[in-house]
Parts: sequence; structure tokens; C-alpha cells
Amino acid sequence: MTTDISSNDVPVGVPAAVEVSAARPKGVEVIRNALKTMPLSPGVYRMLGEKGDVLYVGKALALKKRVTSYTQVARLPERLRRMVSETASMEIVTTHTEAEALLLEANYIKRMKPRFNILLRDDKSYPWLMLTDGHPFPQVAKHRGKPVKGASLWGPFASAWAVNQTLNLLQRVFLLRSCTDAVFNSRTRPCLLYQIKRCSGPCVDRIDQPSYARLVEQAREFLSGKDMALREEMSNEMHKAAEALDFERAAMLRDRIRALAQMQESSVINPASLHDADVFGIWQEAGQACIQVFFIRGGRNNGNRSFFPAHTKDEEPGDVLSAFIAQFYDDKPCPAQVLVNHPLPEELLLSEALSLKRGRKVEILSPQRGEKKQVLDHAVANARDALHRKLAETAGQAKLLEGVATVFGLDAPPQRIEVYDNSHIMGSHAYGVMIVGGPEGFDRRAYRKFLIKGPVTPGDDFAMMREVLERRFGRALKEAAEGDLSNWPDVLLIDGGAGQYSAVRAVLDDLGVTGVKLVGIAKGPDRDAGREWFHTGDAEPFQLDPRDPVLYYLQRLRDEAHRFAITTHRAGRSKTLVTSELDDIPGVGPARKRMLLNVFGSARGVKQAGLSELESAPGINRETARAVYGHFHPDWTPN
Repeated sequence: MTTDISSNDVPVGVPAAVEVSAARPKGVEVIRNALKTMPLSPGVYRMLGEKGDVLYVGKALALKKRVTSYTQVARLPERLRRMVSETASMEIVTTHTEAEALLLEANYIKRMKPRFNILLRDDKSYPWLMLTDGHPFPQVAKHRGKPVKGASLWGPFASAWAVNQTLNLLQRVFLLRSCTDAVFNSRTRPCLLYQIKRCSGPCVDRIDQPSYARLVEQAREFLSGKDMALREEMSNEMHKAAEALDFERAAMLRDRIRALAQMQESSVINPASLHDADVFGIWQEAGQACIQVFFIRGGRNNGNRSFFPAHTKDEEPGDVLSAFIAQFYDDKPCPAQVLVNHPLPEELLLSEALSLKRGRKVEILSPQRGEKKQVLDHAVANARDALHRKLAETAGQAKLLEGVATVFGLDAPPQRIEVYDNSHIMGSHAYGVMIVGGPEGFDRRAYRKFLIKGPVTPGDDFAMMREVLERRFGRALKEAAEGDLSNWPDVLLIDGGAGQYSAVRAVLDDLGVTGVKLVGIAKGPDRDAGREWFHTGDAEPFQLDPRDPVLYYLQRLRDEAHRFAITTHRAGRSKTLVTSELDDIPGVGPARKRMLLNVFGSARGVKQAGLSELESAPGINRETARAVYGHFHPDWTPN
């Protein structure tokens, strides 16, 4: 139940905007007004700024008691004092239990990203292993995104590399196909994977359906953690094959058993005492934290990933870890066990919330000895090493930015450097891109792509750059007018000499952009890296020492923009190249096109199919079949 709290008497449960007086009270006064109608029930509260931006999200067993603590400003840490001073309104959502409130709080924090909360920096999807169920010969493949209907998923895996390792193992041990249905239906002879013993060749009848189904069942057992029973079964089969003098089959089974054994060589990497668990190891140093997460599924390590949550320097490791775990499981399933290396402030509540989300019990453990402790220590050691690397990179990056400030006469090291580039072929498929560098290196979340809309003369790079800058700074100027300067650049770097510099300078002047240092980086006549000329407008063009680290850094920025422009252009061009004759048939959308390709293998196969074949194709009705047939046979007259 959503409830907005105002200074007027608003009944609980009635959605209403927060009302404030003409004087726009802020801070403690707003909170006190909100407390007049705030219930004592469990729920989630949100502190909002003047522009409606969410400053902070919290949960409580009793909302009124918890929010009352914010009126005692002297007892609050500095971070929350600033939050209270900026609060212009409040909103609440009541829940049935505190566990539900905890789950909702994590969802809000991850979605709204309030700047006074501990934030999980994780905008990537996780790969899964997928086994299709609705095909006589199921396919094994990688999968990202929403679950697919009619398929079984295992995971998540920490990275594409980790899922590829398991996928390769499944191919070696169980010989399952990884090709798409369209490729499967169009094969007339075995592919290379069959030749190197990574596939059983079901596409060309090298294995019958019952035998392939047995391989699929064995793969499911393996993914479910039944390794030992599977290895014993395969060992018995190998001995029987050897006794029957079928040495080729015995050798094949031997190789499959060896591949399985390789996965269980290390008890730390693949712990026998953990079946389904996630291991969280946190390490704090220099006001920053790194959390290393190991994914254990079926007794196997599905990889690990480092996270660097955003928080203030005075946060305790248990508080950071607790907030992180709640947000981490907002959009992914939780295993039966969660291992942590620090006690959590609300461990029982978090366990209850995760159990509620999973539908079964979830244990949060802090092991002190044994194999589980070894795995946890391994995660902590990885977190420590990852944080040390990040701190070293940050320190080196700070020196480079200080050098940039010295070279270009800036008052302070730049916090945001934007680099622009264009890519096209004779004016077609034209794209402009922007990449961003700063104290933490390349900020890939801030990268932007601009499809050139025109009208632009083909090949007119100046006009393309003008369009990109007008679109980029048109929005930036609006944000700046509202007081948001978080995305305002300190340095704007362009690839080009005096001509490009003058053109961009004119665009910025026309837009009224000030306070941005414009720099053009141009290669010399011989176009050798290290001989670049720099154009700043307020001095003669100059060069840096070929061995200057600042020069290397600026080259990296330029080259990264060029790489991003090329890949963006290629991806855009590929979309227009991937077309089919089926795209021009009225009434045939992506779903029916996919069905036709699955049945006939290719657009050519659809073209050559007879009307009766089209009408009998699964998922294709009579009207669609006649439309497809009529498209490829213009002289045909329907009965």
C-alpha cells in the first residue's frame, strides 16, 4: 500500500502528493509534519528532494518510530544530517512484515539509486546455461535475460568465461548439440564439432533419440550435483565395454570420466561441503570496500566477480555487506546458503526476507573452521587483492589527471573528460559516439551513441560533429540550468587539427557552452603515434615528449573513442545487412519468420516449399501459408 505523507491530515492508504506550504519547508519541519499521519506498521519510507529526486530509502518495523529518529539531528551521522537538511517531502509504502519491507527497500534502492544509500554498482546481466526441453534433441547453450519458456536454466554464472567452461565440458562429456534449431534442421552432413568429438551428431542421425535422451539425462544429473554417482555409472560402462572388446567406446568413456574429474580437483575451488551457496567476502581499506562473490552450484564453482559498492567512508563492513546482499538478490534467485565473513546487523531479518523470496529456507552462515571457512577465506583474499589493484589504478589515474591539468593549464585535475568521434562509410550508417574518462578510468556507463539523423551531406564530418554536440550539450545545458552539473565535462577532446578545433569551437560558442577546455589532438604529417600535435586555441600548437605518460593517456582516450565508434558503426550496419526475403511478406512477423526458418532451415527452403508443406508447418495457419506461397509465386491464383 503506497501512502504519501503531507503536513495535512491525509488518511493512510490514500495516494496524495506531499503538500508543503508556500514557504517550502525543508528538513526536520517536513519530517515532523509527515509524522502526524504516519502509521506504526512495517514499511518503507523515501526522503525526497525539492525536485522530487529520491535522497534516501529506508525500511522499518514501525515506520513512525523509525522516522522520528531523524528529527534528533544531533544524534545522526554527518551523512544523514545532510540528507535531512535536503528533504522536502516524504513518501511511504506499508507492508505486512518487516521482511517484506526489507525486500521492497532493496528493490527501491537498486531502481532509484538514492545518493545517501549504500549502492550496489551492478548493471550487468548474468549468463545462464540453458537446456531446451521442447525438442526431440535438446540444445545446450548460453542464455542472458528473461527465462525462456520451454527451457531449463542453471546458474547464474559470474561471467561468460565461466559459463563457456561449463558449456565446453558438457560438449566434451555428454556430446550435446549447441547449434540452433535452424542450423540443426538444415544440416546434411556432420559439422566440425562432431569430428572433434564435441557433439554426437543428432542432426544427421548419428545417434538415435533414446540414446541422446540418456545423454541429456546424464547432463541434468551432472548440473544437479550428482557427479559421483554419474562417474561410477560411466566407470561401470567403461569396464563392460572393455570386457566386450569395444575399446573405442571404452576409450571414449575414459575421456569423459577424466573431463569430469578435472572439475573436482580442488576442494577450495569446488568444495564438497557446499552444494548450492553464494560466498560473500568483504575487504575494506582507505575508505573503500570490495565484495567478492563466489557462485557455488551443484558443488561446483560457477565463477566469481568483484563489486565495489558506493558508500561513505564511515560505514561498517557489516552494514555494507547487509545492504549489498539485499540488493544483490533483488533480481536473481537465492541459493540455500549464504556465507559471509562479517556478522550482519540484522542477520535473522535478512535470512527471513531471502527465505520469503526463495520460498524455502535460506541460511546465512559465518563459518569459523573447516572447508567452508577455507572457501570464505579464499573469497576474502580475492576481495583484498581486487581492492589493492583498484586503489593502485586510482592512484596512477590521479597522477595522470594531474599531468593533464598541468599540460592544458587547468586549475584542478579534470573529473570528467569527454572524447568524440564519428564513423561511417561514404556517409552511410553514420554514427557519432562519446566516451568518458575520469578518476576511475573509463566510465563505460556514461558512453553514448548518436545515430546521425541529418540532413547531412555524405562524408561531412563537421556537420556530423555539430549534430552530436548540439544533441549532447542541448541536454547538458538543461540539466545545468536545473542545478545538476554531475555530467558537465571539464575537458572535451576531439580527434583532429586546427580545422576540427575551429568547427567545434564555433558550435560550443553558438550553444553558449563555457567552462569546458576544448583540445584537438592531431597526428603529424607522418601520422606516427607519439608525434601528435595539440590544439587548444589559447596557445600555439605543441607536442609532448614521446615518452610522456600523459601523452600515452591522451592517446588511449582517443583510441578508445575510435574503437567505440567503429564497433558502433559495424553493429548498426550489421542490423541492416541481416535481412531476409521473408521480411517483405505481409503478416509474417518475427515469431512466424522464426517458425518458418526452424521448419525449413532457410529462406530458400521456405521459397521452395509447396503449399501443402507450408499449411502443415507447425504454428502456421492456412491464411499465412497462402500468403507466403503467393509471395514467392506471383502467378499463383488462390482457389
